[in-house]
Amino acid sequence: MIPSSYIPDNEIAKLSARMLIEIGAIGFNSETPYKLASGLPSPTYVDCRKLISFARIRATLMDFLTVKILRDVGMEKIDNIAGGETAGIPFAALVAERMGLPMTYVRKKPKGYGKNARIEGVINSDQTVLLVEDLATDGGSKVSFVEAIRQTGATCNDTAVLFYYDIFSEAPAIFKENNIKLHFLCTWWDILEEVKLQKTFTSSTIEEVEKFLNSPREWQNERL
Repeated sequence: MIPSSYIPDNEIAKLSARMLIEIGAIGFNSETPYKLASGLPSPTYVDCRKLISFARIRATLMDFLTVKILRDVGMEKIDNIAGGETAGIPFAALVAERMGLPMTYVRKKPKGYGKNARIEGVINSDQTVLLVEDLATDGGSKVSFVEAIRQTGATCNDTAVLFYYDIFSEAPAIFKENNIKLHFLCTWWDILEEVKLQKTFTSSTIEEVEKFLNSPREWQNERL
């Protein structure tokens, strides 16, 4: 069922950050940095996949994401919801169910056998497709998924995620160059504001995290 509650974006951001913290999806570790998929170090980590195990928070955030899509993209502008392999698949299914739309998913690369497909499900060339993912860092993986969708002849200019890092200076240019508009619930800045209010982490940890968020590439280069 399509949600009918349209709370302001700033309230969505605040509540989304609070929920991610509550389920332990947020990690801060300044002494032993996490290793990101890129291989680079980071004192922060977010695991949106944890949401699938928390029914009430999962439902609330999926309502939020659906509201954002309806508000920012349009009520009747989307024909198909595509999830990015693998973390985006459950969230795409949940959004598609709420919007009463077909759902597909996009592989990171062709599966290497059978039809060697990257798209699973049906996307028609006259459709407008929305890509759904768990998060966005610098935008690189989103471009690959969107390109695969566009190769079907369909239109795909919008991507919706639960979480956007919003710290890498190159990201806006990547999205703009590839004609992709990003829609998201919250960012590291929303998380930072909430952990300060909750005093979830020590002041020294938060101080180190702030250094990273303000100059992520410099912080990483110093630790390579």
